[in-house]
Amino acid sequence: MCYGTKARTEMSLRIAKSRGDRSAVEKLNALLHPELDLHFANGFEHPEMVIYTDAAPREPQLMTWGLIPGWVKDRAQADEIRNRTLIARGESMFEKPSFRTSAESRRCLVFVEGFYEHHHFGKRTYPYFIHLKDRPCFALAGLWEDWTDKATGERRRTFSIVTSAPNDLLRRIHNNPRIDGARMPLILAEADEELWLAPVNHATDVDALMRLVRPYPAEAMVAHPVAPLLGKAGSGNTERASEPYEYPELLLADPLA
Repeated sequence: MCYGTKARTEMSLRIAKSRGDRSAVEKLNALLHPELDLHFANGFEHPEMVIYTDAAPREPQLMTWGLIPGWVKDRAQADEIRNRTLIARGESMFEKPSFRTSAESRRCLVFVEGFYEHHHFGKRTYPYFIHLKDRPCFALAGLWEDWTDKATGERRRTFSIVTSAPNDLLRRIHNNPRIDGARMPLILAEADEELWLAPVNHATDVDALMRLVRPYPAEAMVAHPVAPLLGKAGSGNTERASEPYEYPELLLADPLA
């Protein structure tokens, strides 16, 4: 489902250097602060993350996770909706009122080193860290919005991560019995990043984007359990968040076996 990602400052600077020029790196250095060293970015805490948009594909920008649609009336409604817009189903993004406008004209790239999903076994949940075998960082497909609070003039730039059907690896890990079907973040191949940001002018452009909404190959991904992330005993946003952790009870019921 992807409500947690890893995107450290070091990675963000590497991406800025590869996508832009010295001015892009200097801008990012000015924007960054200690809280943006994200070993575990919890979507429900609405962290700021580095985003690249279709409007400025080479310019790093900071946006808050949890999209606020343009039609939202006030701050109370904005704060209420953003927990429900952390992710957007790729298959219906051109249809849902919360995402339709962004899907048509405001798409973005969210670079991460990996993401977290929880596996249900018995009465407990076990977090897993998932990343790619051969790419130290990669782009997730995203949607963004620029909303202004009419009462205060406050500008809030926000984003959502697009999801797809799961591959076999995520289907085994993401087995929440309360959810109808597993999901995974929409991981873009490097060759598809520019296409995701390309303008939509015709129905054929929509078709091209929809062809990207597919699970990333399971054989290109790896996963391992990590220590609890949430609660009093959780690691939270610390360096050990993505480190492997052994649960004895999973040795005989490992979804990766």
